Amino acid sequence: MSEDQTKPGETVSAAASKTAEHERAPQAFTDRITADGSSGRRVEAGRYRLIASWACPWAHRVILTRSLLGLQEAIPLAIVDPVQEFLDGDYQWVFSEEHGGPGGKDPVLGVHALREVYWAARPDYTGGISVPALVDVASGHLVSNDFEQLTRDLNSEWRQLARPDAPDIYPEALRADIDAVAQEIYQDVNVGVYRAGFAKSQATYDRAVDALFTRLDALEERLSTSRYLVGEQITEADLRLWPTLIRFDPVYHGHFKCNIRRISDYPALWGYTRDLYQTPGFTETVDFEHIKRHYYYTHEMVNPGRIIARGPDPAELLTPHGREKL
Repeated sequence: MSEDQTKPGETVSAAASKTAEHERAPQAFTDRITADGSSGRRVEAGRYRLIASWACPWAHRVILTRSLLGLQEAIPLAIVDPVQEFLDGDYQWVFSEEHGGPGGKDPVLGVHALREVYWAARPDYTGGISVPALVDVASGHLVSNDFEQLTRDLNSEWRQLARPDAPDIYPEALRADIDAVAQEIYQDVNVGVYRAGFAKSQATYDRAVDALFTRLDALEERLSTSRYLVGEQITEADLRLWPTLIRFDPVYHGHFKCNIRRISDYPALWGYTRDLYQTPGFTETVDFEHIKRHYYYTHEMVNPGRIIARGPDPAELLTPHGREKL
């Protein structure tokens, strides 16, 4: 699998080609679930199962939305093992005895490898396999792996099942600004860390790291005078940035050679990271052991010894941030 074919949450195998850039391929499963059922599938508590990994930042954005809206009971969550299994020439997301159930299968769907729900929906599918994956339990078919549309549909179509005081993370009045900020973050930060980490040439790495830290510097300035990225509330823009920030010092700084600065070296970005981590709905979506085990162990071509870094101390995220003054 070449770098430009890799999808969010997938791992570039040791046999990856020397493609110059790391890009995220378009999602292949984009069916929607709507409140009125006009899409062919209706919002219904317990009907669907969200398959995700605590390690994957793309899946994290959907898990965060689910958590902030209080949809945990309406949409059950299944977590795959942090270490991908080598199957048929590539690494695949799988369930295990620890993450799943007896026999290394999800106890509800009865599948071992995530690709099985892809094939159930489309037997001739040969593309990449990624999380998040929202599955129709009755049929066992994958409905969508489109993290962007999933977050927006959870915010709008699933509102009837959300908690009464659930925030609107994509308010209409702020959508243009949210989209603009999210696109900059996506290009330079979300994908930027992967471009640096999987770079096959010095020039590719240099471009990625320069763009990444130029954007982080700009975000530092923006967050020096504003508690959140857009407006005076948590929005989708924050859910695009924060999963990358929370992984940065434990993983991307060393593992992906994004080591010009740490997030903890930025006063505003570090305060912002701690502020959101301490916000109800965020902390419970983070599992650092799962995150580090996935990156350091699965990316054998980046870390041949599969040595898992011990730091930093996550207790630092619980220190006072002072952001409420903004």
